[in-house]
Amino acid sequence: MHRLWIPLLLLATLAIPARAAELTADAVNGAELRNRPPAEDKMDPVAIRAQVLLDRAHVSPGEIDGRFGDNARKALAAFATAKGLASGSKLTPELWDALRQDQAPAIVTTKITRDDLKGPFLKKLPRHMEDMKDLPRLGYTSPREALAEKFHMSEALLKALNPKSSFDKAGEEIAVANVIKPNETVPEITRLDIDKQAETVQAFDKDGNRVAVFPATVGSDDKPTPIGSFKVESIDANPNYRYNPDYKFKGVKARKPFDIKPGPNNPVGAYWIGLSIGQGYGIHGTAEPSKVGKTESHGCVRLTNWDATFLGQHLSKKATVELR
Repeated sequence: MHRLWIPLLLLATLAIPARAAELTADAVNGAELRNRPPAEDKMDPVAIRAQVLLDRAHVSPGEIDGRFGDNARKALAAFATAKGLASGSKLTPELWDALRQDQAPAIVTTKITRDDLKGPFLKKLPRHMEDMKDLPRLGYTSPREALAEKFHMSEALLKALNPKSSFDKAGEEIAVANVIKPNETVPEITRLDIDKQAETVQAFDKDGNRVAVFPATVGSDDKPTPIGSFKVESIDANPNYRYNPDYKFKGVKARKPFDIKPGPNNPVGAYWIGLSIGQGYGIHGTAEPSKVGKTESHGCVRLTNWDATFLGQHLSKKATVELR
């Protein structure tokens, strides 16, 4: 009997660390493409590394969640086109090698700062717009949410990489996606190409070079985004949101206009780029980055907060916009 238990116990002991090690920084940074594609239904070290490298190349996969889903595949196809490789959404050895030309680690350690913790944080984000109008700021609900957005990650992935952290101690080291490039020079963006079918926004400089690609939510059947040629009319960081009853959004019963204060969790997120379409159409951020490219919008073009911020910071006030 004892002879049977010893090998079984040994097998169980060996199995546990292997599973736990899947999402360490070292496991992600050393991940290599094997004989199977990166997983869509669970966090995968190869998927995490690929998503971070795509983000660093300004071909945004949206929220870095460790799952190689639709937004990651769209980003990969755009990356392939930029590199002159066979276009497609499958992570091939050729595309993997091209991504790995950026030799920076995908996951790095950083220290939580006092600014990360100062808030103020909401106890809970109201579900209805009417309940938001009396709040002084539509901030994050926790330091973990703030840190996840700062590094373009899902909260679940941030927690998986830091299972022992409560994200509430200044000076604590945590593992995060290596997406911040402080000394990078980015050319001014003078033209946007928004594809409603592909649900992407492509950004170009004055010479026609593509600067960035973002996944987007573009309109809905109830309120489709108009097609045509337009201009940028305004660029605002930390915007207020003004609700007009003429919008007739589902679930909003107010018959008079009301304002919602700024903050990353207000209805238009961290940035607003107004377009010459009129009637409140624009490009903006969102409180729900995981839903970008996967749900409908109220006619606007919705990006993650970090993609909207990048775009707003580098966009010419005279930029043109093609919606097709």
